[in-house]
Amino acid sequence: MADVTIIGQIDGRDIKAATLFGPGGLRVVLLTYGARLAELWVPDRDGSLADIVLGHDDLQDWRTQGGYLGATCGRYSNRIADGRFVLDGRAIKVDQNEGNQHLHGGRDGFDRKLWTIDSHSAQHVTFAAASPDGEMGYPGAVTMRTTYRIDAAGGLVIEMTAKTNTATVINMVNHAYFNLAGQGAGDVMGQLLSVCAGFYLPVDDRLIPTGEVRPVTGTAFDFRALRPIGALLPGPGGFDHNLCLSAPVAADGLRPCLQALDPVSGRRITMSTTEPGVQLYTGAHFDATPGKAGQRYARFAGFAVETQRFPDSPNNPHFPSARLAPGETYRHVMRFDFCPAPR
Repeated sequence: MADVTIIGQIDGRDIKAATLFGPGGLRVVLLTYGARLAELWVPDRDGSLADIVLGHDDLQDWRTQGGYLGATCGRYSNRIADGRFVLDGRAIKVDQNEGNQHLHGGRDGFDRKLWTIDSHSAQHVTFAAASPDGEMGYPGAVTMRTTYRIDAAGGLVIEMTAKTNTATVINMVNHAYFNLAGQGAGDVMGQLLSVCAGFYLPVDDRLIPTGEVRPVTGTAFDFRALRPIGALLPGPGGFDHNLCLSAPVAADGLRPCLQALDPVSGRRITMSTTEPGVQLYTGAHFDATPGKAGQRYARFAGFAVETQRFPDSPNNPHFPSARLAPGETYRHVMRFDFCPAPR
């Protein structure tokens, strides 16, 4: 079975950490608070382990520091313009928690829920939670699950599912921040990234998509070949944009998404997903943020790659739909493989 321990309490309820172990020293630590990925220990090309996801030492920092580190986010992750949309002819208003915009499910989204452990084994943990009708303004009572598992090949699979009793919209994401040199090891601007995306979504000054879908050719968003993340930035804030995935879906139902590589350590991840887009965010908000092992995270301390339905899809009918109806199951899968690059 997974190693499960109590690490503290929130609102009088125990918060648990569950640890999974994989080949080559792979270790995954998960929290019931926000069904989140708290630690991910991966070997470099010489077998030395480092924790490659950002997080906190103190349980209260998980609650107060923001940034959604490692969390399962929803009900609708990313942004909805003005916190408003129309669903089946009904005007819906959801929580406005980023200026006038809705972000990552609102101020009490899935990231702040105290999830329960529904099942666990040596190779998986499944978290469960519920979102009542009207929570943060959303229609429909939703039940959801997030499963983390280490598969037979030593990859990490994250699977998020949901069901509803009334038509709603849903877009659950995992919001881990990666630094392949190890959390707290400086910025990620020199780490290499390639993304299987031929188009991107331009945004306005609120970071809301304009509705256009543009080719990446000749722009800072062209990651079709492996290149340093910081080699070409779209502005001083770095990246916080959706890239539209273009690789075909494979027989396992997943499409290739990206490759990321730290050229110094050789740590490398490849990622595939069921979703049509990936939000690349380079962590511009970090500012001496308390991290793990006494580290402080500065600007660009990690990059997030959130596979997803497109931001503001409920207001853009030409974007992939996020509507979930009764009797349907929402299912979002991300798969990470770890294969160090040779020297």
